[in-house]
Formats: sequence, C-alpha cells, structure tokens
Amino acid sequence: MSDTAPAAAEASPRSDGTPGRTHNPWRALIFIALAQLMVVLDATIVNIALPSAQQDLGISDGNRQWVITAYALAFGGLLLFGGRIADLWGRKRTFVVGLAGFAAASALGGAAQSGAMMFGARALQGVFGALLAPAALSLLAVMFTDAKERAKAFGIYGAIAGGGGAVGLILGGFLTEYLNWRWTFFVNIPFALVAALGAYFVIHEPSGTRNRSSLDIPGVILSTLGLVSLVYGFTRAESEGWSDTTTIGLFVAAGVLLLAFVLTEARVKAPLLPLRVITERNRGGVYLSLGLAIIAMFGLFLFLTYYLQAVQGYSPVKTGFAFLPMIAGMITGSTQIGARLMTRVPPRLLMGPGFLLAAVGMLLLTQLEIGSSYATLLLPGQLLLGLGMGTAFMPAMSLATYGVEPRDSGVASAMVNTSQQVGGAIGTALLNTIAASATTAYVKDHIAGAGSKTQAQLVQLQAQVHGYTSAIWFAVGILVAASLIAMTLINTGRPGASAVGQASGDGAEEEFQIPVVAH
Repeated sequence: MSDTAPAAAEASPRSDGTPGRTHNPWRALIFIALAQLMVVLDATIVNIALPSAQQDLGISDGNRQWVITAYALAFGGLLLFGGRIADLWGRKRTFVVGLAGFAAASALGGAAQSGAMMFGARALQGVFGALLAPAALSLLAVMFTDAKERAKAFGIYGAIAGGGGAVGLILGGFLTEYLNWRWTFFVNIPFALVAALGAYFVIHEPSGTRNRSSLDIPGVILSTLGLVSLVYGFTRAESEGWSDTTTIGLFVAAGVLLLAFVLTEARVKAPLLPLRVITERNRGGVYLSLGLAIIAMFGLFLFLTYYLQAVQGYSPVKTGFAFLPMIAGMITGSTQIGARLMTRVPPRLLMGPGFLLAAVGMLLLTQLEIGSSYATLLLPGQLLLGLGMGTAFMPAMSLATYGVEPRDSGVASAMVNTSQQVGGAIGTALLNTIAASATTAYVKDHIAGAGSKTQAQLVQLQAQVHGYTSAIWFAVGILVAASLIAMTLINTGRPGASAVGQASGDGAEEEFQIPVVAH
C-alpha cells in the first residue's frame, strides 16, 4: 500500500456520486460518540437502580440477576451477527435502527410493571445494542482513514469506551437518589433520538464498503448459541458456583458450539466471521489483551463500589463522584497521550506500558484497609489506572480494524465488543468468586477471636476488604499478562509512516497502514 492511501480514500465517491468520504467526519463523530456513551452508560447505570427496581416490581432475590443477565446474553450472543448485519445493510442504516430500537426498549424498561416485562425490555436492549455497537466502531473505521485524524477520533472513542461506565455510576446515583429508578431507563431516549437524527442527516457512509454476500445462517446459529452459553456459564458460576452441574454443562456446550463455529467458518463460502479477521497477529493481540484488561477493569468497578458503599458508607451519588479520578485519567490518557503519540510510536509501545501503568495503579489498591484514606490511596490508584487504560485503549480500538477489508469492518468491530462483553462476564464471575472464597476463609480463621458482637462485625468488615484485595491481586496479574500479550503479538509499526517496513524472519516490523476504502 502506498503512502498516497489516505488521499485515495479521500477521493472515494459516496453513494450519491459526489466525491469525498463524508461531508464532515468530525460532526459524525459527535453522534457516534453519543451513541457509544449511551451503550456504555447503560452497562453500569442499571446496577445502581437495581435495588429500587427490585422492590417496586416485586422481583425475587433469585431472579434479580436476570435484569443484568438478560441484557448480557442478548448483547454478547448477537454481537457477531450485529457486525455482519452492519456490513450487509450498511453501517449508517444499522446504526440508526439500533438507536431507534434501543430507545424503544428503554422506554419499555422504564414503564415496566412486572419482573417479566423488565427482563424482556433488558433483552431487547441487548439485541439492539448488538446492532448499534459494532456499527458505531466500523463507521469510524471506514470514515477516518487519515492517520492523524484517525488517532484523534479513536482517542475520543477510546476515552468514552473506557470511562463511560464510571460516568454511569454517577448518573445512576443521581437519578435513583433524586428522581426515580425508572429514569435510569428513560434517560436513554433523548440520547438515542439526538444520536439517530444527527446520524441520519450528518453521516455519509463511503460507498463500496458493504459485504453483500449471503448470510451464513449456520454460523449465526452456532456463534449465537456458543456465546450465549459462554456468557451465561460465567454468570451462573458467580451465583451457583463453578462445580454446579448446569454451569459445567454450559461451558462444555460453549466449547463444542464455538469449535463447530470455527470449523464451519473455515469451510463456508461467505463466513459470518472470516477467520482472516482474527488470525492476523495484530488484531488477535488486540482482542486478547483488551479482553483480559476488561476482566480486571470490571472486577475493580464491582469491588470499589462495594467497598465505598458497604465499608466506607458512601451514598450512591458520592460513590459515583469517587470514580471521577479514574474517568479523568482515562480521558487524559486516551486524548492527550494515546492520540498524540499514536502517529509517532508503534502501538505496542502504548498498549504494553499502558497496561503496566494500570497494573501499578491496581497494585496500590491491593493495600486497601477498612479506614484507608481516599486522598492518599484511592485517588492515586485510580489516576494511574485511568491513565494506563486510556493510553492503551486508544490504539487498541484503532488496531481492531487494522488492515481489514472495509467489507469486513463491521464484524471486526464486533469482535472488539465481543472480547469486552465476554471479558466483563468473566471478570465479574471469576474475581467475585475469588473475593468470596477469600472472605469466607478470613472469617473462618478470625471469628473465634471475636469476643463481642462489635468485634465480630469488625471481623466481617475486615474479611470483606481482605476478599476485595485478594481479587485485586489477581487483577494485577491479569493486567501484566495483557501487557505481555500486547508487547509480544502486536508487531506493527507506527501508523502513517512514509516507508513500508519489510516483514522478515529477523523480526523487522511491518508499518501500520491505514485501511483504504476500496471498491
């Protein structure tokens, strides 16, 4: 690929026959970012509202997990299908349909009068989220082909993807505490309407980037059932234990279904997920390292929320604000470090050190105690974690569609979301199990020495904090592993370089070439 690639992309005609890849991709980015923020917010905002919603709708303790699980199963299970639909229908159309459907499902959730109605609304949110998320990322991939513009655009997108969950905790706390839990659903409607209207009038998707091949129905069925089994297996492991017969059965089923999916994709003429998308070492390194980082991230969100509310006695709103340093760190790392350096250094030199810096921040948080100071421990720990994650997320989001053909950009984008969704399910289940086991062991070892009720309560609190820190130690190791994978597998050079390096047996780097919108 020559160094005139960006210019070629600039001159590509749109579907209306006029030149240029889009009227103004930066205006389009506003609405893509707004939609991404809505999806990421929704992943955490409902957690804050769950206790109030459970009480109002009479949902039992045994069934309340389905408010979260119904969304996770639909979203995680249908992401690859959603990415393929974006490539087939067109990203803009899929994006707008996803937004409209998400808004309708949110209205249904806010108006829910029973547990069943709530579960159905959450599942529908997951279905339309699975259309929306890969379409948003693939729109960026086909619209921003210039290296510097792409770096800035993915810097903004990466900051939202990383920090939006913490913003959801703040917004969810405000809405639940000062209005009503129903507003945690209704708040999505204006987000979705503004993003959909803006996208309809502003986004002009380049022509010639669709994949009009026939739909791979066996692949759709196998991937959906396999991912649903995998996500539900981890979700069930958290509540029922890893030795539960159904949990083991779900993992076995997921393994068989996903293996059958890979074998099918290697043989069919028009695969749902062309294996070339995941076997390229740079994209594979991104999917794997990003999934591991999300495991650590989701676990930390969970434990810090519990720690601040159950141990430190913070209100939901105060808890949300307590996460602000992490958000600030992510935005700074993504837009001021990642975006500025991405066109100057190879991506692995941002991702590897970024994950390591996040691991150092996580390492500080292993020192948590009942009376730990926010200013001297939680604040610096979150800042380092946010800076590291933001710096790593930005090139990771951009590399997700590295070198991929435009017709495959939807399914390549879906793979990023899939690694995040599965990583989130694994992180919540795995780290929560580790924390629970450590807490139980601590109580067993120390409760005999508690001579009074007050001392027994103190032991219980100490046991909780011990459980959190034990799990956070595992998260530190996971982030170190993510860093090693990024440094080992990702070997592409800096983007936008004028010369193309030769990939040779002596380990010479390939230059990171921005994909051209081909016809």
